[in-house]
Amino acid sequence: MRFNNFYIPALSLFLVLSSCKKNNAHAQQTGTDGSVETGKPNSNYKPAFEGQTRIKAVKSSTAYHVEILNKDLGKPWGIINLPDGRFLITEKTGFMNVVSADGKTVSKISGFPKVDSKGQGGMLDVALDPDFKTNNLIYFSFSEPFGKGNLTSVAKGKLSADFKSISDVKVIFRAEPSYDGDKHYGSRLAFDKDGNLFVSTGERSDKETRVYAQKTDNYLGKILKITKDGKPAPGNPFIGKAGYKPEIYAYGVRNPQGMAIDPNGNLWDVEMGPRGGDEINFIQPGKNYGWGDVTYGIEYSGQKVGEGITQKEGTEQPVYYWDPVISPSGATFYTGNIEEWKGNLFIGCLSGEHINRIVMKDNKVVGEERLLADQKERFRDVLDGSDGNLYAVTDSGKLYKISKK
Repeated sequence: MRFNNFYIPALSLFLVLSSCKKNNAHAQQTGTDGSVETGKPNSNYKPAFEGQTRIKAVKSSTAYHVEILNKDLGKPWGIINLPDGRFLITEKTGFMNVVSADGKTVSKISGFPKVDSKGQGGMLDVALDPDFKTNNLIYFSFSEPFGKGNLTSVAKGKLSADFKSISDVKVIFRAEPSYDGDKHYGSRLAFDKDGNLFVSTGERSDKETRVYAQKTDNYLGKILKITKDGKPAPGNPFIGKAGYKPEIYAYGVRNPQGMAIDPNGNLWDVEMGPRGGDEINFIQPGKNYGWGDVTYGIEYSGQKVGEGITQKEGTEQPVYYWDPVISPSGATFYTGNIEEWKGNLFIGCLSGEHINRIVMKDNKVVGEERLLADQKERFRDVLDGSDGNLYAVTDSGKLYKISKK
């Protein structure tokens, strides 16, 4: 299908929450405990500290517009801005699109390596080289057919001047071991201020691979930090330590489909739990985040995970968790035009079918709001836009824009 010069009738796709009164028409539900959660938890586990789950609900007082800029993007997975305000959006089946700022014009980039798009795999996240304006390099993660299965790989390549093709593609990192599965690739990307690249990897879901999250001789269930050439980043916590892969920054994570750096330079991951136990983690070098020894979730079968414990010496507690799950995916910290949202963490939610707004103070969650729940969409990724607006892509192929009224 050709997307070039594809135009969407603006009126049919333009939704406006034009006043605080109308915003209230889409007001979130709240539970008896004053939180946004109305469902019962899957387990009887208790939080380790007050405010670790089911925090009080908050409500935006600023009126905002909600627009659908495009509804035919196929299977988008990751979204970032190009320097000129256009969007670079990955498409799960194995390519990327350049989308105009108004969403009306879509052009496909060719030249990417083959992906394994079964299940949760495919073309996944994308990040611009910090020097993109001068070198046109991008970095992307994808599920690569490799060995007897597949794995999360990171590659880089140079976009052509017209942004229609990519060349000099080179895989710089592979999260081995390879595994014949189709789930839990993780694979968000984020550059730090020094130009090194954080990479999140999942533990590939199955019980036989889950154990890798706690082992340090492999790359599954990890937060990694590498250079632009895929080497261990200088200063990584385990460089030179026997039994540890030097690219590991932190470990013991499950399926971190969200990762973001806050305005203060701190790294956060947002990851999916099993039945319950979705988490927000404050990622610090060398720390173990517990999966699959400790969790606030249970197996899909209803059985306990492992010993059924939520705390263990030597592991970090999540800053926040959800039970039941919201299936958090892409995440971003907001720096845009709505004052009360500045510094808040926004999370695209899949089974939860909303955009989650997390208000934090001193690295603790103090409020939660569920936005756009009336849209009934699986929000795959969110973007703190360079124009001061919030953007999101959905599994149904829509591009949303949320702006101050």
